[in-house]
Amino acid sequence: MNKMIEFRWHGRGGQGAVTAARLLAEVAAAKGYYAQAFPEFGPERRGAPIQAFTRLSTSVIRAYYGVANPDVVIVLDFALLDNVDITLGLHKNGMLVFNTTSSSAKIKDNLRLKDTKIYTVNASTIAQDCLGVAIPNTAMIGALIRATDILKLEDVLDYFKTAFASKFTAKTLEGNLKAITTAYEEVRAE
Repeated sequence: MNKMIEFRWHGRGGQGAVTAARLLAEVAAAKGYYAQAFPEFGPERRGAPIQAFTRLSTSVIRAYYGVANPDVVIVLDFALLDNVDITLGLHKNGMLVFNTTSSSAKIKDNLRLKDTKIYTVNASTIAQDCLGVAIPNTAMIGALIRATDILKLEDVLDYFKTAFASKFTAKTLEGNLKAITTAYEEVRAE
């Protein structure tokens, strides 16, 4: 990474978008990058649309405001496309990573995008299978890591093990690690 990369996360309260944005920043910081992560809340209730942001850079980050022109947009709830312009401000050659069963080609046609790379993964099903709940945040981290290639999968898994070993039960920790790995393996591009 030779420049700052900005990420905007779209989800609903309770899906873990804020946690995922923070986790991405923490892993990157542990690997020597400068990083920021912060949320933007509307009505703070489960199910309400939310945004979170992550910035990663090889140099000091002096931006202290929301991400208006993201390089990458991560969408944890595909239904948000009905209410939220997830492409707003996206760089011309930006990237979208969706939690969906739809194909990248169908999304590209529906959103009328030409130069945008689109990745899809069924993160909710992966989370349900691995964790017993359809909270897609850790699966989306796996998909994002594969799509962007900014961090190594092993680094994310190692950080997750260290950071959450005392916070999660062994079963929950293993489920999250499996969700990250499965989404990393199953993410698809157009």
